Amino acid sequence: MIHASDRVATVLAQDARLLDVFIAASPAFEKLRSSAMRKTMARLVTVEQAARIAGVDATVLVDRLNEVLLGAAPSKSADDSRTASVAPLPPIPPSLRSHAPDRIVDLDVREDLRAGKEPFRRILDAARALPVGSVLRVRAIFEPAPLYAVLAKHGLGHATECLGPEDWRVWFHHEAPTPGREEPTEVAAPADGDVIVLDVRGLEPPEPMVRTLEALATMPRGMTLVQLNVRVPQYLLPKLAERGFTYEVREQGPDLVRLFIRHREP
Repeated sequence: MIHASDRVATVLAQDARLLDVFIAASPAFEKLRSSAMRKTMARLVTVEQAARIAGVDATVLVDRLNEVLLGAAPSKSADDSRTASVAPLPPIPPSLRSHAPDRIVDLDVREDLRAGKEPFRRILDAARALPVGSVLRVRAIFEPAPLYAVLAKHGLGHATECLGPEDWRVWFHHEAPTPGREEPTEVAAPADGDVIVLDVRGLEPPEPMVRTLEALATMPRGMTLVQLNVRVPQYLLPKLAERGFTYEVREQGPDLVRLFIRHREP
Protein backbone atom coordinates (compact mmCIF):
# COMPACT_ATOMS: atom_id res chain seq x y z
CA MET A 1 0.00 0.00 0.00
CA ILE A 2 1.32 3.42 -1.01
CA HIS A 3 0.87 6.47 1.24
CA ALA A 4 1.32 10.17 0.57
CA SER A 5 4.22 10.22 3.05
CA ASP A 6 6.21 7.58 1.12
CA ARG A 7 9.34 8.70 -0.72
CA VAL A 8 8.97 8.69 -4.50
CA ALA A 9 12.04 6.42 -4.82
CA THR A 10 10.44 3.88 -2.48
CA VAL A 11 7.27 3.91 -4.57
CA LEU A 12 9.10 3.50 -7.89
CA ALA A 13 11.09 0.58 -6.49
CA GLN A 14 7.89 -1.39 -5.93
CA ASP A 15 6.75 -1.59 -9.55
CA ALA A 16 8.24 -0.20 -12.78
CA ARG A 17 4.73 0.65 -14.06
CA LEU A 18 4.34 3.31 -11.39
CA LEU A 19 6.71 5.61 -13.27
CA ASP A 20 4.08 5.84 -16.03
CA VAL A 21 1.44 6.74 -13.45
CA PHE A 22 3.52 9.70 -12.27
CA ILE A 23 4.18 10.87 -15.83
CA ALA A 24 0.50 10.54 -16.80
CA ALA A 25 -0.45 12.67 -13.80
CA SER A 26 1.76 15.60 -14.86
CA PRO A 27 4.43 16.41 -17.48
CA ALA A 28 6.50 17.72 -14.55
CA PHE A 29 7.25 14.10 -13.66
CA GLU A 30 8.98 13.43 -17.01
CA LYS A 31 12.28 14.20 -15.26
CA LEU A 32 11.84 10.93 -13.30
CA ARG A 33 12.79 9.07 -16.49
CA SER A 34 16.34 10.21 -15.75
CA SER A 35 18.23 7.83 -13.51
CA ALA A 36 20.04 10.84 -12.05
CA MET A 37 16.74 12.38 -10.95
CA ARG A 38 15.65 9.10 -9.41
CA LYS A 39 18.88 9.07 -7.38
CA THR A 40 18.35 12.59 -6.06
CA MET A 41 14.88 14.12 -6.25
CA ALA A 42 13.02 10.81 -5.92
CA ARG A 43 14.94 9.88 -2.78
CA LEU A 44 14.28 13.23 -1.10
CA VAL A 45 10.68 14.00 -2.03
CA THR A 46 7.52 12.36 -0.71
CA VAL A 47 4.55 11.64 -2.97
CA GLU A 48 2.66 14.46 -1.29
CA GLN A 49 5.51 16.94 -1.84
CA ALA A 50 5.94 15.81 -5.44
CA ALA A 51 2.23 16.31 -6.10
CA ARG A 52 2.42 19.84 -4.71
CA ILE A 53 5.45 20.66 -6.84
CA ALA A 54 3.71 19.33 -9.96
CA GLY A 55 0.38 21.00 -9.13
CA VAL A 56 -1.69 17.82 -8.94
CA ASP A 57 -3.97 16.47 -6.23
CA ALA A 58 -2.00 14.21 -3.90
CA THR A 59 -5.03 12.09 -2.99
CA VAL A 60 -5.80 11.34 -6.64
CA LEU A 61 -2.15 10.52 -7.35
CA VAL A 62 -1.95 8.10 -4.41
CA ASP A 63 -5.22 6.44 -5.52
CA ARG A 64 -3.90 5.96 -9.06
CA LEU A 65 -0.62 4.51 -7.80
CA ASN A 66 -2.41 2.04 -5.54
CA GLU A 67 -4.81 1.01 -8.31
CA VAL A 68 -1.89 0.02 -10.53
CA LEU A 69 0.13 -1.53 -7.71
CA LEU A 70 -2.82 -3.68 -6.64
CA GLY A 71 -3.42 -4.92 -10.17
CA ALA A 72 -6.41 -2.89 -11.29
CA ALA A 73 -6.45 -0.47 -14.20
CA PRO A 74 -6.77 3.17 -13.14
CA SER A 75 -10.43 4.12 -12.98
CA LYS A 76 -11.88 7.03 -14.95
CA SER A 77 -13.80 9.01 -12.41
CA ALA A 78 -14.67 12.61 -11.88
CA ASP A 79 -11.92 12.79 -9.32
CA ASP A 80 -9.29 11.94 -11.95
CA SER A 81 -9.56 15.40 -13.42
CA ARG A 82 -8.89 17.18 -10.16
CA THR A 83 -5.79 19.28 -9.86
CA ALA A 84 -4.36 20.70 -6.73
CA SER A 85 -5.22 24.23 -5.79
CA VAL A 86 -1.71 25.64 -5.64
CA ALA A 87 -1.47 29.10 -4.15
CA PRO A 88 0.97 31.47 -5.87
CA LEU A 89 4.27 31.91 -4.10
CA PRO A 90 4.36 35.01 -1.91
CA PRO A 91 6.93 37.63 -2.95
CA ILE A 92 10.34 37.60 -1.31
CA PRO A 93 10.17 39.99 1.65
CA PRO A 94 12.02 43.29 1.10
CA SER A 95 13.93 42.63 4.32
CA LEU A 96 15.63 39.70 2.60
CA ARG A 97 16.21 41.40 -0.75
CA SER A 98 17.80 44.38 1.02
CA HIS A 99 20.68 42.31 2.41
CA ALA A 100 24.09 43.58 1.40
CA PRO A 101 25.89 41.34 -1.12
CA ASP A 102 28.49 40.36 1.47
CA ARG A 103 25.69 39.05 3.71
CA ILE A 104 24.32 36.69 1.07
CA VAL A 105 25.74 33.17 0.59
CA ASP A 106 24.82 31.67 -2.78
CA LEU A 107 24.86 27.90 -3.28
CA ASP A 108 23.90 26.53 -6.70
CA VAL A 109 23.25 22.76 -6.69
CA ARG A 110 21.49 22.52 -10.07
CA GLU A 111 24.34 20.77 -11.84
CA ASP A 112 24.81 18.38 -8.92
CA LEU A 113 21.15 17.37 -9.16
CA ARG A 114 21.29 16.94 -12.92
CA ALA A 115 24.36 14.71 -12.51
CA GLY A 116 22.66 12.58 -9.87
CA LYS A 117 24.87 13.82 -7.04
CA GLU A 118 23.47 14.24 -3.53
CA PRO A 119 23.82 17.95 -2.55
CA PHE A 120 22.31 17.69 0.92
CA ARG A 121 25.67 17.62 2.73
CA ARG A 122 26.84 20.79 0.96
CA ILE A 123 23.60 22.57 1.82
CA LEU A 124 23.62 21.45 5.44
CA ASP A 125 27.26 22.49 5.89
CA ALA A 126 26.50 25.91 4.42
CA ALA A 127 23.47 26.30 6.67
CA ARG A 128 25.42 25.36 9.79
CA ALA A 129 28.16 27.87 8.92
CA LEU A 130 25.73 30.69 8.06
CA PRO A 131 26.49 33.74 10.23
CA VAL A 132 23.57 35.30 12.09
CA GLY A 133 22.15 38.12 9.98
CA SER A 134 23.16 36.49 6.69
CA VAL A 135 21.04 34.70 4.09
CA LEU A 136 21.70 31.41 2.31
CA ARG A 137 20.28 31.31 -1.21
CA VAL A 138 19.99 27.80 -2.67
CA ARG A 139 19.36 27.27 -6.39
CA ALA A 140 17.82 23.95 -7.46
CA ILE A 141 16.02 22.42 -10.44
CA PHE A 142 12.89 21.68 -8.39
CA GLU A 143 11.37 23.15 -5.27
CA PRO A 144 13.49 21.60 -2.48
CA ALA A 145 10.53 21.11 -0.16
CA PRO A 146 12.26 18.42 1.99
CA LEU A 147 14.85 21.01 3.05
CA TYR A 148 12.29 23.23 4.74
CA ALA A 149 11.64 21.00 7.74
CA VAL A 150 15.30 19.99 8.04
CA LEU A 151 16.67 23.53 8.11
CA ALA A 152 13.80 24.75 10.28
CA LYS A 153 15.25 22.52 13.00
CA HIS A 154 18.44 24.56 12.64
CA GLY A 155 16.51 27.79 13.19
CA LEU A 156 16.19 28.79 9.52
CA GLY A 157 13.03 30.03 7.88
CA HIS A 158 12.63 30.22 4.10
CA ALA A 159 11.14 32.17 1.23
CA THR A 160 10.85 30.57 -2.19
CA GLU A 161 10.74 31.88 -5.74
CA CYS A 162 10.52 30.18 -9.12
CA LEU A 163 12.83 31.91 -11.61
CA GLY A 164 11.95 29.70 -14.58
CA PRO A 165 11.65 26.10 -15.73
CA GLU A 166 13.82 23.92 -13.48
CA ASP A 167 15.14 27.02 -11.73
CA TRP A 168 14.11 27.56 -8.10
CA ARG A 169 15.74 29.79 -5.54
CA VAL A 170 15.13 29.54 -1.80
CA TRP A 171 16.22 32.20 0.66
CA PHE A 172 17.05 30.61 4.03
CA HIS A 173 17.33 33.03 6.93
CA HIS A 174 17.67 32.90 10.69
CA GLU A 175 14.45 33.07 12.65
CA ALA A 176 13.92 34.11 16.24
CA PRO A 177 13.99 31.02 18.50
CA THR A 178 10.56 29.49 19.08
CA PRO A 179 9.79 28.75 22.74
CA GLY A 180 9.54 25.03 23.34
CA ARG A 181 11.08 24.03 20.00
CA GLU A 182 12.88 20.69 20.29
CA GLU A 183 16.29 20.50 18.68
CA PRO A 184 17.43 17.28 16.98
CA THR A 185 19.10 14.87 19.33
CA GLU A 186 22.85 14.80 18.87
CA VAL A 187 25.32 12.01 19.51
CA ALA A 188 25.51 10.99 23.15
CA ALA A 189 27.91 8.55 24.77
CA PRO A 190 26.80 6.57 27.84
CA ALA A 191 28.94 6.42 30.93
CA ASP A 192 30.59 3.13 30.01
CA GLY A 193 32.22 4.85 27.02
CA ASP A 194 31.92 1.80 24.75
CA VAL A 195 28.65 2.78 23.07
CA ILE A 196 27.60 5.88 21.15
CA VAL A 197 23.86 6.50 20.91
CA LEU A 198 22.52 8.53 17.99
CA ASP A 199 18.79 9.30 18.04
CA VAL A 200 17.65 10.32 14.55
CA ARG A 201 13.93 9.97 15.12
CA GLY A 202 12.14 13.08 13.93
CA LEU A 203 14.82 14.06 11.42
CA GLU A 204 14.02 14.32 7.71
CA PRO A 205 15.95 12.12 5.25
CA PRO A 206 18.76 12.18 4.34
CA GLU A 207 19.90 13.90 7.57
CA PRO A 208 19.81 10.64 9.61
CA MET A 209 22.26 9.09 7.13
CA VAL A 210 24.50 12.16 7.10
CA ARG A 211 24.71 12.34 10.88
CA THR A 212 25.34 8.62 11.22
CA LEU A 213 28.19 8.62 8.71
CA GLU A 214 29.69 11.71 10.37
CA ALA A 215 29.67 9.96 13.75
CA LEU A 216 31.19 6.79 12.30
CA ALA A 217 33.99 8.74 10.63
CA THR A 218 35.49 9.54 14.05
CA MET A 219 34.36 6.49 16.04
CA PRO A 220 37.34 4.57 17.48
CA ARG A 221 37.64 0.84 16.87
CA GLY A 222 36.14 -1.28 19.58
CA MET A 223 33.13 1.00 20.04
CA THR A 224 29.54 0.50 18.90
CA LEU A 225 27.22 3.13 17.47
CA VAL A 226 23.52 2.53 18.16
CA GLN A 227 21.24 4.45 15.84
CA LEU A 228 17.65 4.91 17.07
CA ASN A 229 15.28 5.21 14.12
CA VAL A 230 11.60 4.85 13.30
CA ARG A 231 12.31 2.56 10.34
CA VAL A 232 15.06 0.37 8.91
CA PRO A 233 17.44 2.78 7.09
CA GLN A 234 17.62 0.84 3.82
CA TYR A 235 19.79 3.39 1.98
CA LEU A 236 22.32 3.50 4.80
CA LEU A 237 23.00 -0.23 5.06
CA PRO A 238 24.98 -0.68 1.81
CA LYS A 239 27.06 2.40 2.64
CA LEU A 240 28.05 0.81 5.95
CA ALA A 241 29.34 -2.28 4.19
CA GLU A 242 31.27 -0.11 1.72
CA ARG A 243 32.96 1.74 4.60
CA GLY A 244 34.05 -1.38 6.47
CA PHE A 245 31.32 -1.66 9.11
CA THR A 246 29.12 -4.54 10.21
CA TYR A 247 25.61 -3.97 11.52
CA GLU A 248 22.70 -5.64 13.26
CA VAL A 249 19.10 -4.48 12.90
CA ARG A 250 16.64 -4.94 15.75
CA GLU A 251 13.05 -3.91 15.03
CA GLN A 252 11.66 -3.43 18.51
CA GLY A 253 8.33 -1.78 17.81
CA PRO A 254 6.20 -0.04 15.16
CA ASP A 255 8.25 3.16 15.54
CA LEU A 256 11.50 1.95 17.07
CA VAL A 257 14.41 0.36 15.22
CA ARG A 258 17.83 0.00 16.80
CA LEU A 259 20.76 -0.34 14.41
CA PHE A 260 24.00 -1.56 16.00
CA ILE A 261 27.07 -0.57 13.95
CA ARG A 262 30.64 -1.75 14.57
CA HIS A 263 33.94 -1.73 12.70
CA ARG A 264 34.50 -4.93 10.74
CA GLU A 265 37.18 -7.09 12.32
CA PRO A 266 40.50 -6.92 10.40
